[in-house]
Amino acid sequence: MTDTSASPQFVHWWESGVIYQIYPRSFQDSDGDGIGDLAGIERRLDYLATLGIDAIWLSPIFPSPMADFGYDVADYCGIDPLFGTLGAFDRLLTSAHERGLKVLLDFVPNHSSDQHAWFRDSRSSRDSAKRDWYIWRDPAADGGPPNNWISDFGGSAWTFDEATGQYYLHAFLKEQPDLNWRNPEMRAAMYNVLRFWLDRGVDGFRIDVLWHIAKAEGLPDNPVNPDYRPEMGEKLKLRQLHSTNQPEVHELAAEFRSLADSYGDRLLVGEIVLPVADMMEYYGRDRPGVHLPFNFQLVEAPWNAGFLRNMFAEYEAALPPGGWPNWVIASHDYPRIAARLGEAQARIAAMLLLTLRGTPTLYQGDEIGIGNVIIPPDRVHDPKELREPGIGLGRDPSRTPIAWDDSPHGGFSAAEPWLPLHMDWRTRNVAVQQTDPNSMLSLYRALLQLRRSEPALSIGSILLSEGSKHILAYQRSHGTSRLQILLNLSGTERCLPDGLGSGDLILSTLGSRPPDGWLRPDEGLILRLGT
Repeated sequence: MTDTSASPQFVHWWESGVIYQIYPRSFQDSDGDGIGDLAGIERRLDYLATLGIDAIWLSPIFPSPMADFGYDVADYCGIDPLFGTLGAFDRLLTSAHERGLKVLLDFVPNHSSDQHAWFRDSRSSRDSAKRDWYIWRDPAADGGPPNNWISDFGGSAWTFDEATGQYYLHAFLKEQPDLNWRNPEMRAAMYNVLRFWLDRGVDGFRIDVLWHIAKAEGLPDNPVNPDYRPEMGEKLKLRQLHSTNQPEVHELAAEFRSLADSYGDRLLVGEIVLPVADMMEYYGRDRPGVHLPFNFQLVEAPWNAGFLRNMFAEYEAALPPGGWPNWVIASHDYPRIAARLGEAQARIAAMLLLTLRGTPTLYQGDEIGIGNVIIPPDRVHDPKELREPGIGLGRDPSRTPIAWDDSPHGGFSAAEPWLPLHMDWRTRNVAVQQTDPNSMLSLYRALLQLRRSEPALSIGSILLSEGSKHILAYQRSHGTSRLQILLNLSGTERCLPDGLGSGDLILSTLGSRPPDGWLRPDEGLILRLGT
C-alpha cells in the first residue's frame, strides 16, 4: 500500500469543495437566440446548489468577436451582449453567493482579440505607445516569419502586418495576438483587470494557458519533435521548448497569487498542460504560485487499474509541501467522459473523480452522461476542427447544450441551439434523471452528498492498495473514519483480492446490495471500514 501526507490542519473552501465548469453558450438560454447566457445560468442556480457542488467556473463571458468563442477577448472588463450585461453578471454573482456557491471567471492573459483597443493602438504605428504591449518582430532575412514557431491551431505563429512591415506573434489564431508580459505597463493593466473583478466579488480565476505567457528572450527557433505523427496535430511538429514554460512565468504566477491573496481566500487555478514534474513548479518556487495547477492526467490516461494506481502514487509523491491535489477528467477542450469510456465506465469515472484526494472539477453535462455528439459538417464551429479537419481534434462535441427536459430543444432554448443536442436528449435529460434513482444524475448527487458529509472524502488522506489488473482500490481516512473505494474497470465480474471486500456498504454505482467479495461488471463500491 502507498500512503500519502495527512490531512491539512486548515481547510480552504476550495480544498474541501467541488468545482463545476459551465460553458455559458451551452448551459441555458433565456432570450431565445439559441445561445446560453448569464440570466439562464442564474435560472439554474437552484439545480447547481441541489446537485451539491461548491463553485462554478464560467468559460469566458467578455466582449469578443468570437473567433475562438470568447478566448479572443476584446474587453477584459465587460460582458459580451450575447451573455448579458455587467448588471446581469452582478445579479448572477449575488444569487450564487446567496446559495453558498462561489464564482470563478476565466482569465485569458496570454493573448487578446485583434479587435481589443490595445491591439488596434499597437497595430496603428511602430511608434504607438502600446506597440510593445504585443510581440512584434521584423521579418527574417528571407522576408518570412521571424522564427519557426507553429500556432497551436496549425500554421505559422506569426502574421505579417502590411501597414507597419512587421510580424506579430499569436500562439493560437491570428485573431488572438500574444500579449508581451515583459512590458511593465501591460502587466500593470492586466493586474488592474484582476482587481476589477475581485472588487466586484468574484471568488477567483481559472487562468487560461498559464504556461504559455512567457517566451524565451530572443525568440529562438523551436527544435523539431522526432516523435511527431500527423494525427498529433501540426503544432507538435516542433517541441515548444522556447515558446512555453519559461522560467519567467513563475514570477508572473507569484504576482497573480500575491494579488489574489490580498483579497482573502480567493482561488487561482492555472491551466498547465505539462509533465508532472514541470506542473509541480507552478505551486511556487521561492514564493507561492497558483493554488491549483490544473491536473489533466485523467483526461487521456489509459483506463487501466495498474496504470492509474501508479499515476496517482507518482502525482501524490511529487506534490510539494502544502501542495493540494486536484483532478479533472473532462472539459470544453476534451472529450466527454461517456464519449471516451462509455456510459457504464462513466459511472466508475464519476466515483473515481469524487473520491480521490484533492479538488475535483466536473464538466457540465457529464452528470447526465452525455456521450459523443455527431456534428454535421455544416454545423462545425470550432476553429481547430475547421483548420485541421478529420484528425479528431475538434471540440464542438464537448460543447453541445445540456438537455433539461423533453420539451422542444431540450428546454435549453426556445430556438434552435447553436450546436445540436445529443441524439438521445428526449430520454437523457435532467428532468428524466432527477426522478430515476438509478440514473447518472442520481449517482452524482449521491456521491456529492457523501463527499460533503464525509471529511474522509473531502479532506482525508489516501492509501492506495495493490488491487489487481482490473480493480482499482484505495482508502480515504480522516480521524477515526475509514472508507474503502473499490472500482471495477472492466465489464466482467471480478473477485476482490483478499482483505478488500470487508466493510459496510455505503454506495454502489449499480444500486444497493450486500457485499459478497465480488465486484459486478462496471461496478464501483464505497465501504465503511471498522475503526
